[in-house]
Amino acid sequence: MLGLARSGKAAAAALERRSVEVVAADRELRNEANLSLLDGAGMLVKSPGVPRDAPLVAEAERRGVPIWSEVELGYRLLQPRLVGVTGTNGKTTTAELLGVMLEAPVAGNVGRALTDLDGAIDPGTLVVCELSSFQLEDVHELACEVAVLLNLEPDHLDRYATFDDYRDAKLRIFERARVKIVPKGSGLEGLEFSADDPLPAEPRIRGAHNRENAAAATAAARAVGVSEDQIAQALRSFPGVPHRLEPVGEVNGVAYVNDSKATNVAAALRALAAYEDEPVHLILGGSRKGEDFAPLAAAIGPNVRSIHLIGETADELAAAIPQARRDGDLASALAAVDAQPGDVVLLSPACASYDQFRDFEERGEEFRRLVQNLSA
Repeated sequence: MLGLARSGKAAAAALERRSVEVVAADRELRNEANLSLLDGAGMLVKSPGVPRDAPLVAEAERRGVPIWSEVELGYRLLQPRLVGVTGTNGKTTTAELLGVMLEAPVAGNVGRALTDLDGAIDPGTLVVCELSSFQLEDVHELACEVAVLLNLEPDHLDRYATFDDYRDAKLRIFERARVKIVPKGSGLEGLEFSADDPLPAEPRIRGAHNRENAAAATAAARAVGVSEDQIAQALRSFPGVPHRLEPVGEVNGVAYVNDSKATNVAAALRALAAYEDEPVHLILGGSRKGEDFAPLAAAIGPNVRSIHLIGETADELAAAIPQARRDGDLASALAAVDAQPGDVVLLSPACASYDQFRDFEERGEEFRRLVQNLSA
């Protein structure tokens, strides 16, 4: 078991319940490069955060030891009916919305690992599974009853040599899938969806990109056989997910929106589009992912009243957006915002979080805490 974060711990527990001997390797254990751990190993279960060039992964490939992702293990152990969701942006929102539409558990890249459902569901149970490119790299028999691809845009170029490598990993969701749901105009085979699709109800969640997510979820739910009334009820009631265009407070007439999950440029562009009619103070920056910030700079309209840069990408962002100011961290950025009633302070970093935070969730929670302190 390589990697003992959330999914690694769940996978190890599921195997141990079946009396399978598990040998753990992790950076915290300082044994992640101990190649002798593979001696006698029947397989290597790899956490998604572990890159393909990690020493134990490379050695497992050299020895011919099978490498499985946690979702591959979960699929084989639990034998669920999977509705899989992947894409560069919108995975979590779409997966959680589908969970409401289908009245099904949601697992995978969001919330809880697929193997966390071990013992809680019967074989054949319908499960919505968010699938990242990192997880899809190491699937072999995993098959989705319905597979959804939301979009494909540059991301994780710090881990993939080319965009095509990233794209190829994403498209593995369609291997062995019964029904494929694809974006209109993508050129891919499958049932198409678009933001303009007629829906049984308008979604509660904000933004054109979320209407597109809702259209994808609706197409998938229809493919499973969910009634139009049940789909409509979910669209009207679903409030969105934490850290994605999440309102976290209003102070003196100023709205504060946590979009910490916008860890790439494409996601930040969607957030800007959702607030294009309101005065915005934008907080950007974090750890590097190898992206070009020029499209983000080009999209900043006159409604953006100020731009505040944090994290290790501040210099790169400042080169692309000269009018921005470097504030260093979230607390300093919030203190520097001069907002008026009716304005929106939007944290939509367009970057990962690993320079200053454990993950985007910790970054979003820190933003929430700081906003609550403003109103105290």
